[in-house]
Amino acid sequence: MNDHPQVGNATILATSRGRGWHGLEADLVRIPPGRTHISGTPYHRLGIHVGRPVRAQCSCDGREHRRLQKHGDIDVVPAGLDGVWEDDRECMILRLKISKDLFHRAAIDLGRDPEAIVPQFQLRDPRLEAIVWALKAELEADVPSDNLYADTLATALTLRLVEAGSGSSRPVDSGRALSPRQKRMLADYIEDNLDTSLSLAELAGLAGLSLSHLKTQFRNSFGMPPHQYVMHRRISRAEALIRSSSLPLSQIALEAGFAHQSHMANSMKRLVGVSPGTIARLRN
Repeated sequence: MNDHPQVGNATILATSRGRGWHGLEADLVRIPPGRTHISGTPYHRLGIHVGRPVRAQCSCDGREHRRLQKHGDIDVVPAGLDGVWEDDRECMILRLKISKDLFHRAAIDLGRDPEAIVPQFQLRDPRLEAIVWALKAELEADVPSDNLYADTLATALTLRLVEAGSGSSRPVDSGRALSPRQKRMLADYIEDNLDTSLSLAELAGLAGLSLSHLKTQFRNSFGMPPHQYVMHRRISRAEALIRSSSLPLSQIALEAGFAHQSHMANSMKRLVGVSPGTIARLRN
């Protein structure tokens, strides 16, 4: 019996729905041999081939393409366009949907025309692929990372997709840092809201920066990207609560902003090499 949900002729093996991702949706799907038609959507779509090669024929916006579709091949379909794919054997596809708003902001940040996105078949870009595989790993993880990590990947994916297109770009100043006021304001805000689901857009708005400039300037100022900084602060809060209170670990996990106790335990063991239970035993 197949316990995976179906959408059209595709079987969904993993999905980002319900995970609180912003501006990006992801589905890992298994598709049977034959013809697949996908109607235009309000999103820009990426389809990444996963696994063994298949022979395929595809068409979009009057463009036809026959190919041997290989692991890592990326098809790009702009919002509003239909697409038809015909495969000679079962295949697995990672489907990504990028909101037009997220793409627009990334294009403006890089000095590109946000409307200048065209269908592409078998796009190969090592940096884009690296982000795609990180998204796939996050999608399949039993214990998901903080939502800020998914936000970071979504922003990186979109920026790289814009960069991989044609046209001139305006480089981001990689040496610039946050002002002392911005750094203090962000640090205080994060500390006051560790128990909430923070987002990159929220932090960028607070600092008065675009998403791409926040990523660069935050790393230059704090020495790490936002999602890592937030995770370190949550771990520090959890450690302090474990050492100074008698609250159950499940409650401490929530107070420190973790999804649940297992999320806290896995994060602490990965980053500081010690479990919450060990810290609790040592406090006495």
